[in-house]
Amino acid sequence: MRDGTKTKESIDRTSLRLFVEKGVAETTIRDIASAAGIAEGTMYRHYASKDELAWSLFSKNFTALSRELDRLQKEQPGTREKIEAMIRCFCTLFDDDPILFSYLCLHALHGQIGKMTPDRPHAMEVLIKVIDGGMDRGEITKGNPTVAASMVMGIVLQMATSKVYGRFDESMTDLADTIVAASWRVVGE
Repeated sequence: MRDGTKTKESIDRTSLRLFVEKGVAETTIRDIASAAGIAEGTMYRHYASKDELAWSLFSKNFTALSRELDRLQKEQPGTREKIEAMIRCFCTLFDDDPILFSYLCLHALHGQIGKMTPDRPHAMEVLIKVIDGGMDRGEITKGNPTVAASMVMGIVLQMATSKVYGRFDESMTDLADTIVAASWRVVGE
């Protein structure tokens, strides 16, 4: 008896790609099954619905990303280093897996983020906490930490969006120093 692990992995990767290319609402179970080379019925052995699939892909991966960001920031001594570590993590994720990055940060975020409960790790909350701590320690001028975190994420996400549209050739990792410097100018000076 097969355990279905490879089939599930194929469904997950195919779904991510289609969700990014077409959107979750526009992607059908039939689309996923056809692209994965499986029968539609096979999909239902792994997921009860497309909505469950979309949520599973988002929650599992977004939680892992959020935990990694929190781990990285805890290893750094100061606010600038914490923000830099987090930005580099986003850049590496984009370069290593642009489809997953796009799903988590550019596409599904709007449809899935509202399902996140306060008990789950949340990337934005990690960044807000880092900036708030920097403000408390006097490393960053006092202000609204949510606004400051939003501006940092805006820089990261706009760079990623421009990269998706082919507006520059450099990798996100190659541009990490530039992104960090711009982010620090927004919040740290």
